[in-house]
Amino acid sequence: MSSELIIAWIYASPLSTAIRDMFWVVPTVQSVHIVAIAVIFGAAVISDLRLAGVFATDEPMGGVVRRYYPWMRAALIVLLLSGLVMVIGEPDRVLVNTTFWLKMFLVVAVFTLTWLVRRPLLRTVDPASSDDEKPPIRVLAWLSIVLWCVVIFCGRWIAY
Repeated sequence: MSSELIIAWIYASPLSTAIRDMFWVVPTVQSVHIVAIAVIFGAAVISDLRLAGVFATDEPMGGVVRRYYPWMRAALIVLLLSGLVMVIGEPDRVLVNTTFWLKMFLVVAVFTLTWLVRRPLLRTVDPASSDDEKPPIRVLAWLSIVLWCVVIFCGRWIAY
């Protein structure tokens, strides 16, 4: 089945039509989507800056990560659901957009990076455990911040 047929099928679906026809749905979902990316970006930046040794250095890395990771996970779910509504509403505009696919790849990549870097810290509950800030963690923290910025840029660029 070709992508054009899938896009046409989604576009003609009652759900897609309802999303497009109700004037309040798209702006509301876009607003929720933007709030979700703000939450995920804010939580990522705070914890990444801690991992990079720049912010909250008086607190253990694991404590900061455990505090913000649930916010990131919840915001990712809202981000994906609101994004799905937007894709269903305008599949002909979004699914053929290269920037959209770049953004999807980057979201998966940066959240995988986030999870892999934070997973050992989420397990650590011993406050006396070593909090050595290893250079690879610092580099990965800065990479995470850059990738989240690119995700935001791609999200804005999809509109054009």
